[in-house]
Amino acid sequence: MTDLELAAAQAYVRLLSATRAVLDDSRRPLTAPPLLTAPIAEADQALDALGMAGNEAEFFRLVARLQPVVTEDRRGP
Repeated sequence: MTDLELAAAQAYVRLLSATRAVLDDSRRPLTAPPLLTAPIAEADQALDALGMAGNEAEFFRLVARLQPVVTEDRRGP
């Protein structure tokens, strides 16, 4: 993974973490969008630098390499 690929994948993972944290705080639902401005901008800039804006399939392959997804069936028996 190149430095630009790693930076883009890390920015996306940080954006996911920030989104979860902000949206989990039910005491401040109206303040959520402004708190996500910086992480969204960072992810957008990293994608632009990588030349992957609009190429979600390839980008998510990079993210999966950084943070593998654990697959499990949550539907139950």
